This record gives sequence, structure tokens and C-alpha cells, in this order.
Amino acid sequence: MERKDFLKNGIFGFTTILTGAVIAGHNKKENVSIGDECDVSPRETRGPFPTKTPSQMVQSNIKSDRTGVALLINLTIVDKTNQCKPVDGAHVDIWHCDKDGNYSEYGNHPMQRNDLTSVHFLRGRQTTEATGHVSFLSIYPGWYHGRAPHIHIEIFDKSGRSLLVTQVAFPEDVSHKVYSSSLYASRGKADTPNNRDNVFSDSLSGQMATITGNVTDGYTLTSTIVVKS
Repeated sequence: MERKDFLKNGIFGFTTILTGAVIAGHNKKENVSIGDECDVSPRETRGPFPTKTPSQMVQSNIKSDRTGVALLINLTIVDKTNQCKPVDGAHVDIWHCDKDGNYSEYGNHPMQRNDLTSVHFLRGRQTTEATGHVSFLSIYPGWYHGRAPHIHIEIFDKSGRSLLVTQVAFPEDVSHKVYSSSLYASRGKADTPNNRDNVFSDSLSGQMATITGNVTDGYTLTSTIVVKS
């Protein structure tokens, strides 16, 4: 499906505007073909702010009331056990912080004093199609002390068994542009680079997303996650 059609039809309604910008243009999702050799994506922690009831968060537009630079997240799930072929019917959960570094569903926490326990922004679940794809519409995440910008991902098989918990990193040059923009500038750039992040420092090459786009029109994140069923 082309990106402009994805945004115009079905999942996100007739128009989807984030901070005055519509992600537009063409970005056809092709079937992934990475051969018979692939490495399982690095396994990481769910914490400290995992989604409390992910089965209730089945939605593609996870923005809610959060403002920020538009981000279309395209993920493809493949199975190393099955010759690195796309996984059909996998449940994919994602969650990340808002532009100010806060997570929904939590508060009065040593890492987050703001009480956001009653809201559920920037969390969602989708089920892969035959090509292994899922897509979410969100905003570019902010950062919080001690961590580089990231998105959390957990993949479950059809029976609900967790196959992998991982995280996705962002190119620092893109983050610098976003964090210099008007909505993010008050917090400045992230205080932890990818190579000093306690999650990414030993596995960055296996977790770096591909990002295209710009601050005005929004960005598209593309990443292939490899699980072992």
C-alpha cells in the first residue's frame, strides 16, 4: 500500500494531521526478501514503563493528544526459524515516550514524577499481515535522562507467547534536527548518545532504524525485526 493511501484511507481516516503536518508522498511497502540468513534482533528489557494491558490497545494511530513531529512507523517481522520469512499473524506491541520524555500509564515513579497513570498515549498493538508488516502513526519520541531516543517493541505469536522484546534506535543526525525544531527545542538534544546508551552500546547495528523525511512533513521509520519462533 502506498503511504499516501495508507494515511487517506481506512486506518487513519480521511485526514491525519500531527502538529500541522501531514506525512505525504509515496512509500510503497515491498515484500521483504533477506535470504535464508538473518540474525535474531537483540533481546532487551520491557521496562521501566511497559504497557499494562496491551490487548486493550489495538490501534494504529497511537498519537492520542500528544504533539510532536509526525512519525510513520513501518515494521516487518521475520522468523529466523522459518528461513527468515515474514511472520503472518504476529501481535506487535510498541510504546514510547512523548516529546518531553514522559510515558503514559505511569507516574510518581523515580524516573517520572508526572502522574500520567490515567492516560494511554503512544501505545498500540497491531497484527502482521502475510508480508509481516505492521504500521503505526505516532510522533517522533523525545528523550529522558540516561537514555538515547528509542521505541520499545514486543512481538507475540498467534497463541500469545512472547517471541521477543527489543528496542529500536534513531540516527543521531535526524534526532538533532527534530530536537532543534520548535516543539522540542526547550529540552535540547538528548543527554546520552547511542554509543553510550546502556541498551544500544553493544548492539547498535542490529537496532538502528532507517529514517526518511523531514521535520516539516514528518518522518517514516522502517525496521525489520527478526524473531525465533
